[in-house]
Amino acid sequence: MSIGFLRQALKALQKQSRSRTSHRVNQWFKWLSPGLAIKRWLLISLGGVLLAILGAAIWVRLTPIFWALELVRGFLGVIAEILPYYISGPLVLLSGILLLFWGQTRTVSSITQVLRPGGEEDLIDVLMAHRRLYRGPKIVVIGGGTGLSTLLRGLKTYSANITAIVTVADDGGSSGRLRQEFGVLPPGDIRNCVAALADEEKLLTELFQYRFKAGDGLTGHSFGNLFLTAMSDITGDLERAVAASSKVLAVRGQVLPATLSDVRLWAELDDGRRIEGESSIPKAGGKIVKIGCIPASPPALPAAIKAIKEADYIIVGPGSLYTSLIPNLLVPEIADAIADSIAPSIYICNIMTQPGETQGYTVADHIKAIDAACGERQLFDAVLVHKKSPSEQSLIRYAQQNSHPVFLDREDVTLLGRRIVLANVLYEDETGCVRHNPQKLARVLLRWYSGTH
Repeated sequence: MSIGFLRQALKALQKQSRSRTSHRVNQWFKWLSPGLAIKRWLLISLGGVLLAILGAAIWVRLTPIFWALELVRGFLGVIAEILPYYISGPLVLLSGILLLFWGQTRTVSSITQVLRPGGEEDLIDVLMAHRRLYRGPKIVVIGGGTGLSTLLRGLKTYSANITAIVTVADDGGSSGRLRQEFGVLPPGDIRNCVAALADEEKLLTELFQYRFKAGDGLTGHSFGNLFLTAMSDITGDLERAVAASSKVLAVRGQVLPATLSDVRLWAELDDGRRIEGESSIPKAGGKIVKIGCIPASPPALPAAIKAIKEADYIIVGPGSLYTSLIPNLLVPEIADAIADSIAPSIYICNIMTQPGETQGYTVADHIKAIDAACGERQLFDAVLVHKKSPSEQSLIRYAQQNSHPVFLDREDVTLLGRRIVLANVLYEDETGCVRHNPQKLARVLLRWYSGTH
């Protein structure tokens, strides 16, 4: 082994050691950052210890103040005889600071080992992030399907005060089977939102999305749907089930069903047909002229109305227009609460049209459909539209399914009284599938919200 190699290894070790030391010092000084409400309690604790010692000494008649002064006088006298004041003073001060630094470092280290065993982040970083997120705006997001869970993944990095109000009109797949067999509200969209808001999102999403491939009665069911169904049976209803699950899964914010009623969608098509069932409407292949639900005016969940009234910011979408977004607004109290709110509100328009629902729709057509479902009221101030066209590969893929980019008809949108927010918020996977990018979408939404203040 050459001497040059040993020198390089030694330099690398020294550099790594300096880096670790610098990191520890930086992390310790973060505890002194304003707003954490830690320094005040440390000082109060120190004051409490001194008062407790002083009180105990007075109680046993040790005349502590006299003896303490005598001790300090004698100690300082000895030091002054050995070292001059301009050396002894700074030396004693430095010793006190070092002892305090060492004690607090060991205290914090012990607490961190208990609260974050094997954690990837330092405790102070977790506390600072927690403080920042819980100071974020109160955001209410309304929708369903994969679009809503995609948005929540981005928003949760800006605020923990998020309320997702989710449709419960789903009657297809695993959710539909559980709805028929157990009489529970469909948990599918709620499951996706809970997973999206969880701290351990990746692992929880994989677990909740896992579908059983075998087993009598289990085939096709997702674990998340079965989990929420069981929790609903234990707690009494879906609202309590989601609240209990959110605590267990460390969810940032809350997920609420729009209503606890057993809602069934219906749609009237331009050819006169009336289609019932959320999963049947897109398959009918006609143009929707009217949509409603049975019962006609389901009662809203009180917690959802409370969240809308207290919201700083209201977001509608993204998601399937007639089967994910509008079903929430068919609950009259929810539409009324949004209309009465003074909070800034925005609608996120889909990037592509959806066969069986919005085939041939422009941005203005989407807005008109929402307005019509809510009694021609304007529930949002602005509409967010993706700026650039998807790649040629994606356009070909979607054209084969009779789906195309939603055209922005600026003049018509302006006549409808909505501001237009243009931004690049698209994500395309390797198969050409088009989705909203969670981080880009959330960043644009928060920037627009900041601009309204």
